[in-house]
Amino acid sequence: MEQMTLFDERQEMVPLATRLRPSSLEEFAGQEHLLGKGKILRQLIEKDQISSMIFWGPPGVGKTTLASIIAGRTKAEFINFSAVTSGIKEIRSVMEAAEMSRRMGRKTLLFVDEIHRFNKAQQDAFLPYVEKGSIILIGATTENPSFEVNAALLSRCRVFVLKALGEEDILRLLKHALESPKGFGMQRVQIEESQLLAIASFANGDARTALNTLEMVVLNGEILADGTIHVTKEGMEQCISRKSLLYDKTGEEHYNLISALHKSMRNSDPDAAIYWMCRMLEGGEDPLYIARRLIRFASEDVGMADSRALQVAVAAYQACHFLGMPECDVHLTHAVVYLAMAPKSNALYTACEECKRDVKERRAEPVPLVLRNAPTSLMKELNYGKGYEYAHDTEEKLTHMQCMPDSMTDRTYYHPGDQGEEKAVRDRLEAIKLWKMGSDQTE
Repeated sequence: MEQMTLFDERQEMVPLATRLRPSSLEEFAGQEHLLGKGKILRQLIEKDQISSMIFWGPPGVGKTTLASIIAGRTKAEFINFSAVTSGIKEIRSVMEAAEMSRRMGRKTLLFVDEIHRFNKAQQDAFLPYVEKGSIILIGATTENPSFEVNAALLSRCRVFVLKALGEEDILRLLKHALESPKGFGMQRVQIEESQLLAIASFANGDARTALNTLEMVVLNGEILADGTIHVTKEGMEQCISRKSLLYDKTGEEHYNLISALHKSMRNSDPDAAIYWMCRMLEGGEDPLYIARRLIRFASEDVGMADSRALQVAVAAYQACHFLGMPECDVHLTHAVVYLAMAPKSNALYTACEECKRDVKERRAEPVPLVLRNAPTSLMKELNYGKGYEYAHDTEEKLTHMQCMPDSMTDRTYYHPGDQGEEKAVRDRLEAIKLWKMGSDQTE
């Protein structure tokens, strides 16, 4: 038997994802839209024209690895800086060292992981050194840099969007891990293609998750008599029992998913709406938040076309409040499907928005005297309420009384559509307007 050296033991203690970290663009997986032949980022790297930049993308797509490869290609000193553990004091210390290196003709590439975690003061500390060229700053973030990175710093960096890896990319990585001496190439691992595909699917575009999962299933595999490691079905099930979905309840993905839910319901697509709702719940979203958005949707996008939609949405909110997760998921599904299939009208929303603009932009008109109450004799003397007509006293339950201020009589906010029950509302409103026009003409 071959004796294992201390070096070998230390190597095995290093996580698989770290052992297999690519050291060149040729080994790097994915991001063909940036690193393919002739693509912009590859050209910048190969021509050594790198400037400060932000890598924005989900976890496990190679942001740190790519920064390290760039540092090697540009012959710059690579400093890995964590936003979690570093403060302004540490930033200034590194910046001063980088400035000294610049004066001696050496480049410093500063990689800042999770740059969105830095506060404004910490981000501002980078600015003068980026402007002078003391450092090439590469920031990595899973959050939209438009929201999380200071505008001044962002304007001095190019933003490159890294995409989640496809299952084909992940599958190639897994097979490489099984063949490479740095991975399991020195061992006999018996794993089926379907099991590799299951790991690739489970990883959800995250290379680190894929390699960590592979390492876990191999280390927990059954060792056969000839030393072969057999990955069992039971071991697989334990390791991929729950997928970790990218979801930050306060970040951009939160707004992306609720937007997808809202627009799927608006487009009368119940299947898509259920999918996005379940994605939010699986990511840990508060069901009451989803229910509140459904209540808003019921009036904004369904409105008078089906007024029962608001009742269903409010009932779903109450059900979520009473039961909580996981039982309330079916009540949210009930409301989501009802709203998706309901006839649509945004007439209430547009009426409200147009009226709000008038209220903000136009003169605040006084309430017409005819509409004012007159609880005191002085108010009566000032003609408060004079000429008021009580609609219930008329046969038609209508009067020709003007309720708008004189300067607003040309304004119309509510324009009912012809979907669902709102068609009857539209007919009713047209009949009222015709009656009032006729009533005015006979006066």
